[in-house]
Amino acid sequence: MGKCGLRTSGLQERIMNITIDGLNINYKITGPEGAEKTAVILQGWGTGMDLYDFAAGCINDGYRVVQFDFPGFGESDEPREPWRPADYADFFCSFMEALDIHEAVLIGHSYGSRVIIKLAGRSDLPFDISKLVIIDGAGIMPERSAAQKRKVKRYKMMRNFLTSKPVHAMFPEVIDYWMSQQGSDDYRNSSPMMKKCLVMAVNEDQREELPQIKQDTLLIWGDLDDATPIGDAKIMEEKIPEAALVVLEGTGHYSFLEKPQQFRGIIRSYLGADTEAEKTAMASEEAGNGGEL
Repeated sequence: MGKCGLRTSGLQERIMNITIDGLNINYKITGPEGAEKTAVILQGWGTGMDLYDFAAGCINDGYRVVQFDFPGFGESDEPREPWRPADYADFFCSFMEALDIHEAVLIGHSYGSRVIIKLAGRSDLPFDISKLVIIDGAGIMPERSAAQKRKVKRYKMMRNFLTSKPVHAMFPEVIDYWMSQQGSDDYRNSSPMMKKCLVMAVNEDQREELPQIKQDTLLIWGDLDDATPIGDAKIMEEKIPEAALVVLEGTGHYSFLEKPQQFRGIIRSYLGADTEAEKTAMASEEAGNGGEL
């Protein structure tokens, strides 16, 4: 079942494995025993669940917080065939049923946002979503300029030529090296199976699914994010009916780690995790700033 250890301040940390649809899945749960509220963190592409320990620690004094590795991420098994975000949403439903979770806050970073968008638009979920938090989320396909389209076309022509059997047979090592240098860091660092999953994800524009999200949604974004630009956040804020955007200035794609104390205050306030002392301190700070945050 995995190891179980005691954290500080009476909080439990249980690191475990579970089999979902034949795949070994790595996960852990932190928070007080008997907590009434649950939050689940859906990770970004290529990360391990431990990257989100800080985010979990922001609220796990009052919430039971579940962190896990998606199939093909961290220590979990890869899917046996390429998965789209909708397939990861199907998996997540099975995961929630296996853990017997009936209601939760969903917190998604980067790729996790893609899965959340799929989940929030469904009417047949086996669990209820109480609130959503999307951090530097993916799901908006950028508009390509004419120059970018020409560049993609040239790349595909070159790739098809170089990978043809006669040409590849002449210069296999050179061509394989050239191929390995193409694409984003996420793409280059992925296994062959996960490369296929990533390609299907980035070629899916989910903006038209956003109006189907009815839950209260907090968007937290770095204004310097160059992986999912701030313009994506503004599209989400416009199209999700109950969305609010908070910008962490001077941060990038991992805004929650770059300005941790600001992030902590924001997410605790939104999820009602503030202690009375924190509420008093925040009220005093707002009064000192003339009511401006």
